[in-house]
Amino acid sequence: MLDYETLRLIWWALLGILLIGFATMDGFDLGTAALLPFVARTDMERRIAINTVGAVWEGNQVWFILGGGAIFAAWPTLYAASFSGFYLAMFLVLATLILRPVGFKFRSKLESRTWRTIWDWALFAGGVVPSLVFGVAFGNLFLGVPFTFDGDLRFHSTITLISLLNPFSLLVGLVSLFMIAMHGAAWLNLKTEGTVQARARAFLPVAALVFLALFALAGVWLTHLQGYQIVGAIAHDGPSNPMAKSVARSSGWIANAGPWLWLPVAVAFFGAAGVSLWRKRPMIAFLCSALVPAGTIATAGAALFPFLLPSSADPNVSLTVWDASSSELTLAIMLGAVAIFLPIILAYTGFVYRVMRGKVREADVTQNSKTAY
Repeated sequence: MLDYETLRLIWWALLGILLIGFATMDGFDLGTAALLPFVARTDMERRIAINTVGAVWEGNQVWFILGGGAIFAAWPTLYAASFSGFYLAMFLVLATLILRPVGFKFRSKLESRTWRTIWDWALFAGGVVPSLVFGVAFGNLFLGVPFTFDGDLRFHSTITLISLLNPFSLLVGLVSLFMIAMHGAAWLNLKTEGTVQARARAFLPVAALVFLALFALAGVWLTHLQGYQIVGAIAHDGPSNPMAKSVARSSGWIANAGPWLWLPVAVAFFGAAGVSLWRKRPMIAFLCSALVPAGTIATAGAALFPFLLPSSADPNVSLTVWDASSSELTLAIMLGAVAIFLPIILAYTGFVYRVMRGKVREADVTQNSKTAY
């Protein structure tokens, strides 16, 4: 049986994998919605764009549910603190995510141009807002979040929605937004043809360049931010108690991460460059765009490790890999469940994408006008 320390590390890695899975699989349909008013300007063009994700977007939501479920079960203290502290931000994300299924289902109910335009902008909001807010949340992790625990481990915070919208976090939010938009453009480049594909393809080098510039700027800014560092010994296999350690400010997050940090950074840069260079080879460009969220999220995780939710109000109660997890038995049982069900999910997802492969054309929408979005 794996020891407690190893289980915690495995679940930290699994959390990262699930977040990458969400950003990669759900990212391109969020990006497609964010680009909808710009790459598709007629009703038929928009129907084509919507139907590229129409068959898969609900399945992609599984990664969002898996990520939330993993945090709830493996990192309950993190779940409680983050969902309480970021309540308004989470509410905003969920409210706009709800616009997606409503928009998909209601848009084609009437042929009114005004009706469809309203739902097109609802889908746009459902793509832009979550992409931006998720990035803003990640940005705040590097600054530290104002929360603490009392003697009975009751959570207290002074987090407000306005306090989350600081300059550095907004910059990270823009990094996330352009990353997702680029991924959506790569998907449309792969799944459409004609005018929609041409507009999406033209957007790819612009999105890649803006992403690289913002990503580099965020990295430079990060070198000037104070980081957090555990001082003194901490039991990696001890009970979860976020108040049983001492944390001090350090010279920076990047200094704490070590030389391995450059590997995910290189992956993100390579992916964005590949999207631009191979945009006329849609499958290669799409695979390159999938590397961007993988490298970006891995960069954030590596820089923050072992911290999960740093506290700016009281650094000593910051949540880390070593003191915010479930029990050893719970992690072991859950790991067994993951070993069984995650391959099934991956196999089924691969099967669905194989069945739904190919481009969405105007004839497909016209011939299936009663069932297509």
